[in-house]
Amino acid sequence: MKKLILPATALAVSVSASAQAQDVPIVRDAEYYILEEQHGERWATEDTEIDAVIAEFKALNDGNPPNILYILLDDVGFGDMGSPTMNAVRGYKTPAVNQIAAEGMRLARMYTEPSCTPTRVAFMTGRHPVRNGMANTAVDISGFGLADKEVTLAEVLSDVGYNTVHIGKWHLGDIREAWPNWQGFDYAAFPIHQQGQLTIYHDDGADEEVAISLYENNYDSKYTLDNWFRSDASAMVTGVEGVRNENVREVNMEPGERWTEEKYHQMNVDYQEQAMEQLRMLSAKDEPFFLNYWPLYPIVGPRTTTDEYTTPNGGTYVEKMKLVDEWIGDLMAEMDTLGITDNTIVIVMGDNGHATKFSPQSGFTPMLYRGGKGATSEGGVRVDAFVRWPGVIEEDTVVNDITHVVDLFTTLARIGGATDGIPRDRVIDGIDQTSLLLNGDTYGRRDYVFLYAINSLEAVVKEHIKLAIPGGSIENAILADFYHLFRDPQEKYPVSTEIGAWGGAKFVRMIERHIKRKAQYPDEAPGLGRPYEGIDNLRPESVEAVEEYLFMVGTPQK
Repeated sequence: MKKLILPATALAVSVSASAQAQDVPIVRDAEYYILEEQHGERWATEDTEIDAVIAEFKALNDGNPPNILYILLDDVGFGDMGSPTMNAVRGYKTPAVNQIAAEGMRLARMYTEPSCTPTRVAFMTGRHPVRNGMANTAVDISGFGLADKEVTLAEVLSDVGYNTVHIGKWHLGDIREAWPNWQGFDYAAFPIHQQGQLTIYHDDGADEEVAISLYENNYDSKYTLDNWFRSDASAMVTGVEGVRNENVREVNMEPGERWTEEKYHQMNVDYQEQAMEQLRMLSAKDEPFFLNYWPLYPIVGPRTTTDEYTTPNGGTYVEKMKLVDEWIGDLMAEMDTLGITDNTIVIVMGDNGHATKFSPQSGFTPMLYRGGKGATSEGGVRVDAFVRWPGVIEEDTVVNDITHVVDLFTTLARIGGATDGIPRDRVIDGIDQTSLLLNGDTYGRRDYVFLYAINSLEAVVKEHIKLAIPGGSIENAILADFYHLFRDPQEKYPVSTEIGAWGGAKFVRMIERHIKRKAQYPDEAPGLGRPYEGIDNLRPESVEAVEEYLFMVGTPQK
């Protein structure tokens, strides 16, 4: 180990049982084995030392691994939080997140998927969502979601004694098996859908023309024949709550009631209050906890609940970003009060780049990197990410090794003593990056990323070199568009021959290996089912909306 920050202890520390390799190893993508062949011996040595550090931490923590608080913010791009300098550039402040960054590690090259659902699937399963049919983002009633055969981080941590809670956005499907309380969480409070329904295409969104041609109050419907063409956000299920493996109940909506921006704001306030409440309840128990908090803000549509602009930026999203930062600060202060700061890993990060459709009035536009949400350019898949673990992760450090959100699944499972629960019958894309967290820069175990837009492989990154793949396939890369990401972070100046002449074939072979591995472990479909089944108090209008949906999807068979 390069450093050991934990205080010395007289306890003799033996290598934990979790360090022993399973008879059946985790299945990796092809590229991992090339790195393992070159660095496996060194990694094994590091792993032995890491196991000793984790064992020593547990010995000082009443035998428990650390708690985990994971905060995932929606559509927040690179540079939007964590740095006073970038705050000044943007024209607002995020002091709470800045402090977390200063007290921990900045992951300077954190990659995600291009949009909400796939990134969240990647974190929860350690798998690229193309592998399980969850690579697209649904807004409306859809009848699919994360299949119950997928193994989530909540499940593997729960199996080794963690208490698990999810609060806030989920967005992994509108069928019961996909919901967090059916995917390993002991308790969950979450909206079935996402902010498209909750802050864009409701009545207030139509009134302010955040949504256009939606309801009769913002267009003349005299030519409308298909009354099912426009979904009614108020007829869709909004927020629900429930406990593990039981039906949920919708909250704060009565039959016939209309959804409004004020109700959306209150939902955000409620989730923050529930996160605080759950933090207190979880900390009072003797077992470790995994608290998954995914705020809906800063995504906001109408200005209805913004009385005034309080920053030079003057953006609608920015006002909510400022509020979320305050809320995160409240959580950190509460952790101090509860005395759990030193035994809790805190991770704060974004899920993908900005929704540039709403730039610049949102207050957000791409800065260092080009593009935003939905794109595989760096602006779509590079985000701020900060990890704090006092006494173990060195303060105020920056690592420039490549990480991907899938790596958090495997890394947190390792730290939590749950590696044995990771399934061995499918490809796990997540790589254990515990050595990077504990040892710092250059101790990462990934130098590549495959970037998919839904089911199309659109780019490959290796080291600081990026290959763009228009159309999703390539055979000869000599004249393809390569980008040197350190020299050209906005991907404006391709260095095709300069790299393609020596590296083109290497990249093509990388892709070929990846595709052949996928052939060995074929991509699968998502879970399918009847939307909203498993909600005990389903409103009549929601029942009608489901029947309309089922009729429409059944018409090709008529």
